[in-house]
Amino acid sequence: MTPISTLHDEFRGRLIDAGLLIPAGIPGLYARGAGFERVLDAVDGLIIREGADAGELTPGGSGYQLYRFPPVFPRDLYEKTDYIESFPDLTGVVNTFTGTSADHRALLADRAAERPWDHHLSPGDTVMVSSACHPLYGTLPNPLPEGGIAAEVNGYCFRHEPSADPMRMQSFRMHEYVRVGTPVEAAEFRTAWVDRAVRLLAGLGLEVEAVAANDPFFGRAGRLLANEQLANDLKTEIVVHVYGEDHPADAIASCNLAEDHFGRNFGLTLADGSVAHSSCVGFGLERITLALLGVHGLDPQQWPAEVRESLFP
Repeated sequence: MTPISTLHDEFRGRLIDAGLLIPAGIPGLYARGAGFERVLDAVDGLIIREGADAGELTPGGSGYQLYRFPPVFPRDLYEKTDYIESFPDLTGVVNTFTGTSADHRALLADRAAERPWDHHLSPGDTVMVSSACHPLYGTLPNPLPEGGIAAEVNGYCFRHEPSADPMRMQSFRMHEYVRVGTPVEAAEFRTAWVDRAVRLLAGLGLEVEAVAANDPFFGRAGRLLANEQLANDLKTEIVVHVYGEDHPADAIASCNLAEDHFGRNFGLTLADGSVAHSSCVGFGLERITLALLGVHGLDPQQWPAEVRESLFP
C-alpha cells in the first residue's frame, strides 16, 4: 500500500504542475490558479442554488439573510466563541506594532542584525476567522425576531494546521447556512441539511458518506468534549475517499448542532425570553474542489457529463 504521505506529495505535485495551485511559501498556503477558481466558483454556485431550494427551512420560508465577513473579526467576539479553549493550536491572532519611534528603531536594529523582531509586536484587537459563522453571532439582534433567523455566510477561515496534504489548507473558504431559533428548529434544520448535503455532493459523482464525528479538541479536556460530541450526535461529517479506500476519508462538509452554546455566550434570546439554539451546515469549497479534481481528474472537460451539467449549467 502506498504511504499516505506519498499520495499527498503526488497529488500536490500534480495540482502545482497543472497550475491549479501555486505554493505561497509555507506548507498549507497556496494561491489558486484560474482553473481551480473556475471549478470552485461552480461549486459555490451549486451550493447557492441548493440554499435557494431549501428556503422552506427558513423562518416563514422567507429565505436566508446574506452575510459576507472579512477574514478577521473582533477579539472580544472571538473570546465569546470559546474557540481558544478547544483549539488553541489552530488559532491565529493578529499582532501589530503600537510602540514609539525608539521602539521602532529597536525593531529595525534587530531586523538588520537578522535577529527575531516579532517580540516588538503585541496582540491587536482582531483575530483570524476560525469558522465562517463565528462573526455572525455578534451581529444578530437581541432578542431575535419571531421565528429566529436563517443566515447564509461565505468567507475565508484560518487554521494553523500546516500540512503537505492539499486537503488541509491553512487558509480556505467555507459556505455555511446557519439557523438560530428554538431547540426544535435548530435540530430539524441540521437533520434536513445532512440529507441535502449528501444528495448534492453525491450528485457530483463523489462516493460520499454521512458519519458521526467530533472536532479535533485540544488536550485532555478536549477528549472529554469530543466524547460528549459523539455521544450526543452533535456533528455529522460528509466524507469522501480522495486517496483511496485504504486511507482515511476526508470531510468536505459538516452539519453541526451547537445547541445553546452560542445563544448563551452571545446572550441571544428568542421572543419568549428563552436562550436561542443554533445549528449550521458548512461546505468546504477548496476541499470539495480538490475532491472533484482527485476523483475525476484535473481536466473538467473530461469529467462525467452529469457532473459537468450540474456544475456548469
